[in-house]
Amino acid sequence: MQEDILYIVIPAYNEEENIEQVIKDWYPVVLAHDGGGKSRLIIIDDGSKDKTWTILQSASQGRPLLTPITKLNGGHGATVLYGYRYALDSGADYVFQTDSDGQTLPEEFDAFWEQREQYDMVIGLRKARQDGRSRVFVTKTLKLVIRLCFGVNVPDANTPFRLMKAATLNKYIDLIPKDFNLSNVILSVIYAKCGCTVQYLPITFRPRQGGVNSINMKKIVKIGEKALHDFREINRTLNQKMG
Repeated sequence: MQEDILYIVIPAYNEEENIEQVIKDWYPVVLAHDGGGKSRLIIIDDGSKDKTWTILQSASQGRPLLTPITKLNGGHGATVLYGYRYALDSGADYVFQTDSDGQTLPEEFDAFWEQREQYDMVIGLRKARQDGRSRVFVTKTLKLVIRLCFGVNVPDANTPFRLMKAATLNKYIDLIPKDFNLSNVILSVIYAKCGCTVQYLPITFRPRQGGVNSINMKKIVKIGEKALHDFREINRTLNQKMG
């Protein structure tokens, strides 16, 4: 029986303080689920200005299942989409995404993997978050906006800890606008609107483990303003597709 092929997708921007530990954390996961040697840990350097790419290149030596990629800076959402498409094009059966800031724990992955066949997506629910009140406020506001714009309830739309069936992801990924800033958010919405099976499991969400977050409140507000316009357009497209 052929083993399931897992692609772990991690976007990285100016993470020289974290990236080596993130590799040490997540490479054993892809080794444990190596898909007969076809699984990969994909870390995508999003045009970093620090030593992230140099560290990635060095770390890939002796780690055959680690594939470092670099590209021009496009933002988190665009980089996540880039990684998803790379995984789909490479023959992944399952795609897992997390971030490069060390806030999530690899030891919580197996609970998600055990339920992979039952759901289109298994996604983390961040409880007792340790990343600051402003971030929690943004998440709660986003939940309300999604309910108003799309008419669906998504408990935690933007969690960077999600395991997805590649077949389902491939079916809906083209509905996401190119280089969309909130690609994981809209993907969660699409799954809810289209009746996909989604399971939420509680996860630990620590403070950033090092470095400085590139997204501040000013950028969040700017992204939010553009997202409202994009949400309306996407909702129209979804309603046409479902109608």
